[in-house]
Amino acid sequence: MTPAAISPRRPVPVGIARPEYVDRPAPARYDGPEVKDAETIERMRAAGRLAAQARDLVGAHVAPGVTTDELDRIGHEFLCDHGAYPSTLGYRGFPKSLCSSVNEVVCHGIPDSRPVEDGDIVNIDITAYLDGVHGDTNATFLVGDVDEETRLLVERTEEALARGIRAVKPGRRINVIGRVIESYAARFGYGVVREFTGHGIGTSFHSGLIVPHYDDPEHDDLIEVGMTFTIEPMLNLGTHEWEMWDDGWTVVTRDRRRSAQFEHTILVTPEGAEILTTC
Repeated sequence: MTPAAISPRRPVPVGIARPEYVDRPAPARYDGPEVKDAETIERMRAAGRLAAQARDLVGAHVAPGVTTDELDRIGHEFLCDHGAYPSTLGYRGFPKSLCSSVNEVVCHGIPDSRPVEDGDIVNIDITAYLDGVHGDTNATFLVGDVDEETRLLVERTEEALARGIRAVKPGRRINVIGRVIESYAARFGYGVVREFTGHGIGTSFHSGLIVPHYDDPEHDDLIEVGMTFTIEPMLNLGTHEWEMWDDGWTVVTRDRRRSAQFEHTILVTPEGAEILTTC
């Protein structure tokens, strides 16, 4: 992968509410609770559902020859047509309405003029800001005829997310999620990316809560009913180590082997976890 041309920023209708951080150097510090009230949770269900619909719509258009910029247009227009702001647009200067990460790109790829090719994999990471809250989700899509090693990586990364979600129970600690994911990934020799994590979410795109995808004893927050956060493991065929392009966003595997990712926003319930980013 090499950088390609990035089109001008797409406009958002004036009547759509913007998050406070748009076009500022950084978002305001979040000092609210990680446990959300019932009214906030209902709004998050709506935002999560819309984000999931956008993810699946964009994913349905992933095919040989489509550019990632065209995929961005599809996601952007869908969210705007439904009264939502694309959360990534203008977040710390990010220029697009979704992240498109192809092959060895781990995360935060900027949509551009490069057409995807048969045999590629493309992660679409899209977030809806609706009625004052965010819903964040991503999935990795296969392009045409993908080799077996890559196909298994994608399937197993989705399974790693499912296992991480099933590990969520009130009274447990956040790092149980990463312990389960890392243990599963180790069966196949996959690298588990460490520096990019899941996060608390709600009225803030990223709250202070950190959700590692490996067993990190330093992040042992108590899981409580009403918490909302993302789980979004990034698994690599090779090393967990990464490098960043000069654009300050695009993260690639150091050995240039492929990486896959899946993400849901979840709500902690008395029984476990409710996935908010489903259609």
